Amino acid sequence: MRTPFYNPLLAYEENFDNGPFGEFADGKVFSNTGEPKHKFLGYKVYSPFGIAAGPLLNSKFVKAAFDKGFDVVCYKTQRSTFFPCNPFPNVLFVEVDGDLTVKKAEESLIGSQKTKKNLDRLTITNSFGNPSRGPKFWQSDMKKAVKMAKKGQLLIASVVGTIKTGESEKDYYEDFAKTAQLAKKSGAKVVEVNLSCPNVTTEGVVCYTPGAVLEICRLTREKIGQTPLLAKIGYFLPKQQLLLEKIIKSILPFVSGISAINTLAAPVVDKQGNQALPGENRLKSGICGAAIKWAGMDMVRRLVALRKKLKADFAIIGVGGVMFPNDFLDYRKAGADLVMSATAAMWNPNLAVEIKQLYQSRV
Repeated sequence: MRTPFYNPLLAYEENFDNGPFGEFADGKVFSNTGEPKHKFLGYKVYSPFGIAAGPLLNSKFVKAAFDKGFDVVCYKTQRSTFFPCNPFPNVLFVEVDGDLTVKKAEESLIGSQKTKKNLDRLTITNSFGNPSRGPKFWQSDMKKAVKMAKKGQLLIASVVGTIKTGESEKDYYEDFAKTAQLAKKSGAKVVEVNLSCPNVTTEGVVCYTPGAVLEICRLTREKIGQTPLLAKIGYFLPKQQLLLEKIIKSILPFVSGISAINTLAAPVVDKQGNQALPGENRLKSGICGAAIKWAGMDMVRRLVALRKKLKADFAIIGVGGVMFPNDFLDYRKAGADLVMSATAAMWNPNLAVEIKQLYQSRV
């Protein structure tokens, strides 16, 4: 297996300062040719594929992703204030046989720093907690990242609110909007509010709370004007379909698209049955990779059906388990306007080029 551009054996700060690693750092550049033919939120891109929020820590990682042909990429989720990373380790390989079903996710999974699995079945847990060096750093760095997008490429800024001692829920919601505004001022042409991260113990997942989602999207729209806004949500169980419909319907006046899914949360332990990730409230963490493709695909199909039912016009971004070009094609056939990968992209720098080659041969 190739060396990943984010090295799980190194601390987050070491990756941030010295990465990316592996073939992402070899300096080789893929050059798109001709004219970009795909449209996403009004922007022309060479391919409707890229890297989801998470592994692209800063402008160095963003540049490497663009150079390797990933045409739509997310700058790692940022905050309005400094926020530390969860304790090391932050990435573990997880043993899952087949799909990580909802029932399996209720049981403990074994995580370790080594795996014998090939990329086609690679599943990991990531638990960073949305760390941020604060806007003094990331605004300047994001401006660099935006300029690194070449013709037919697009940078999306992912943001999240931060709960602060003594502040109210409204303050928390307004912090999403404030951070989005900072991203816009940094040059981001599209902003994504991260409503579904399971790895922050103080904030939790807000995408299942209708009032919170509505207020965050409404306030953010006020702050960023006409800049396209995406809402990143998690997996909704079939029994939560009415909740999903209620939330999507309520935010349609404010968002340009829905991105799904983030991860599936599950308990992760070591071989002795102890909590694998150190620290308070880290028994459960987000699982991503091959084992969650079924959930991402299910959400795309349901969002497509909902879009038709509501006679609405919003983009659908499919995320989860995109390990090979055929996974990309599956998402596109299901109705995703854009497809993103994180886990596979970390280990396979050629994934975007492989997808372009297959996709072009089919159209």
